[in-house]
Amino acid sequence: MKKIILLIALLLATGLYSQKFDGLALTPPMGWNSWNKFGCDVNEQLIRETADAMVSSGMKAAGYQYIVIDDCWHGERDKLGFIQPHPERFPSGMKALADYIHSKGLKFGIYSDAGWKTCGGKPGSRGHEYQDAMKYAEWGVDYLKYDWCHTEGLNAEGAYLTMRDALFAAGRPIVFSLCEWGNNKPWEWGKKIGHLWRTTGDITACFDCVVDHGTWKSLGVTYILDLQKGLRVHAGPDHWNDPDMMEVGNGMAVNEDRAHFSMWCMLAAPLMAGNDLSNMTKETIEILTNQEAIAINQDSLGVQGFIYSAKDSLEIWFKPLSKGEWAVCFLNRSPEMKEIIFEWNKHPINDEFSKCAINFEKTSCKIRDVWMKKEIGSTKKASRFQVGSHDVKMLRLKPGK
Repeated sequence: MKKIILLIALLLATGLYSQKFDGLALTPPMGWNSWNKFGCDVNEQLIRETADAMVSSGMKAAGYQYIVIDDCWHGERDKLGFIQPHPERFPSGMKALADYIHSKGLKFGIYSDAGWKTCGGKPGSRGHEYQDAMKYAEWGVDYLKYDWCHTEGLNAEGAYLTMRDALFAAGRPIVFSLCEWGNNKPWEWGKKIGHLWRTTGDITACFDCVVDHGTWKSLGVTYILDLQKGLRVHAGPDHWNDPDMMEVGNGMAVNEDRAHFSMWCMLAAPLMAGNDLSNMTKETIEILTNQEAIAINQDSLGVQGFIYSAKDSLEIWFKPLSKGEWAVCFLNRSPEMKEIIFEWNKHPINDEFSKCAINFEKTSCKIRDVWMKKEIGSTKKASRFQVGSHDVKMLRLKPGK
């Protein structure tokens, strides 16, 4: 017994006893979450149908993996304090549901909260962290979104450390998504705890608005985009800034969905769809499965993009990629179309954070339009194009030999 106690003390001292599972999110996670579209109206039939649709729509082939049930799946705790799924909504149980999702070649995610209750008023994990982690491992969970409602008196870093340690002790590798809304600057301490952390409050399905709910506000795409300023230095492989789940397919115009998706790709943000996968338009599928845009998001270099310039509601973003390539995105935030003439040789790019740079006077690049899916010339001469209102021109630059 003394030897065991000494071993545990040694492991704790060296930091090996409790840690996050490394290497689970070397590129931003891709998947689907139930909340944006369905809120608390979740059940096992919906989740099974969503898994089916992720495969049949081509999303799985495009790289999406996780099917995540958000809030309100919970039943009551049993006499020993172990959480149970709602018996009417999930009559087959979570293990059977996870097995079904895994049979599709997908991964299973679930939701809890660091407080006494979840945001939807269901049992939270406070005081039951190790019990819940044991259940998640038993069920075959691959991803945990961990919220921050009803956490009065808790220290954020400490609360998330507790669940991190519980997950590690349970022994099943689980991607840990910190949903703390950015209130306690999780980008400063989240790297050692989780694989991604929310940087803002909740998103809403509009391009440029704020929705006031009284005690809290949800934010449109551009408002959330603006809140990412200065955060890119904290992100990289296995530790990502999370500007919230996507609203593609939830009611915005096609051009706004395209711009939203493009900017999440430029941000190296997790690509978690939030729409009804069983009822998508052709345009929504084309946006969510654009392999060239996804490749920019999933690039192995793992560097978040940055604003190069912003003037008259037109922003120009650059994102360094592996093999010396670059992604460029012209974002038009105005209500009117913009005429663009961009003279590449007048714009040397030097990203001090990633140590990546390119001088177009010395290096010529082929230009590929990500949404048109074709080459449109090179950087040897100025590029001329139009960018519609609330839309983007997204390019990939490949240096010539």
